[in-house]
Amino acid sequence: MAGPEKAFLEIETGDRLPCLFNPAQLEITRSNDWHAHRMPGRGVPRLQYAGANPGWMRVELFFDTTDDGAPVTRYTGKILELMEVDPSLPGTDEASRNARPPYVTFHWGELHSFRAVISDLALTFTYFSSTGTPLRGTLDLTMRQYEPSRAFGPQNPTSGTPQPHRVHRVQAGETLDRISARYYGDSTRWRLLASANGIADPLELRAGTLLSIPRMDA
Repeated sequence: MAGPEKAFLEIETGDRLPCLFNPAQLEITRSNDWHAHRMPGRGVPRLQYAGANPGWMRVELFFDTTDDGAPVTRYTGKILELMEVDPSLPGTDEASRNARPPYVTFHWGELHSFRAVISDLALTFTYFSSTGTPLRGTLDLTMRQYEPSRAFGPQNPTSGTPQPHRVHRVQAGETLDRISARYYGDSTRWRLLASANGIADPLELRAGTLLSIPRMDA
């Protein structure tokens, strides 16, 4: 009999960070802005919709390595690193210092979150070896929605599955139109790649850059 499915964080680069233990709960928060134009001598005004705010997701993860005595930081450290700027991500421009940490997606069985960036985390070590090595800890993650998504909302039975994620590392001499022809069979689709990766000047495409390859129906 198969065991329960383990939750994991999928990083923008395609790597996965497994959770040692599944969380007990997952908190989702959404909010919309509504404005009221008050006027002296008037009663309650009619509200006007002023737009949506990105969603928030909060989860507590538990880590324990007392069985093998290895430092629990081998797991928690990888999540801490997700708050660091990664210059290899699509859209990075060193000249304008436009760089960011990666986005992540939380997966657990049939549950798939929106893409989100880690805005806050609190790591607490709760058990140590006799030499001071941390062996147990809890990590409170607060993640903010990165882009529009229908995750956690009304969905078709198969719409919650993650979209295929493709990343291309630019090789020396490659151009956007050649990359477009490779993935879409149409070199004129290069503008889709430029828009998805925040590329202002296609002629300055640097070798080694990671490009996100969006689906045609995205």
